[in-house]
Amino acid sequence: MDNAALKERILGLVPEAEFVENKQFLTFIIPPAKMHDLARSLKSEADLAFDYLFCLTGVDMVKYLEVVYHLESTSHRHMLVLKVRTTDRENGAVDTVCDIWRTAEFHEREVYDLMGIRFTNHPDLRRLFLEEGWKGHPLRKDYVDEVNIVEL
Repeated sequence: MDNAALKERILGLVPEAEFVENKQFLTFIIPPAKMHDLARSLKSEADLAFDYLFCLTGVDMVKYLEVVYHLESTSHRHMLVLKVRTTDRENGAVDTVCDIWRTAEFHEREVYDLMGIRFTNHPDLRRLFLEEGWKGHPLRKDYVDEVNIVEL
């Protein structure tokens, strides 16, 4: 399946998705409520077969938080990027995809720990790098660390 056909296939699954021009990957912004069902279809449907989640990360865009998923079909050799924006910056949450791609379990814990995005239905959502009592999420742009601040 070429990129044009893949683009139409994704938009057929989620008509509300927004296609974003990107030179390297087909990229879509997906409504949070549609992400889990789309992820299930992307992995299970034979013509798509996105069996490899090779990157999941969180991004602070100041006005909202975003989760970015990089996917690949190892059998069809196509790739795409999905972005999900949280609707609430302070208590941002999206559904987990670790029941679809097992590797997401630790990626989601990292994003939760450092960005504060919660993953609904995650089986073990707890901090991964920082201790449980840590206040705040250090990769957010509004994070202030009074103790370890470096003066330039």
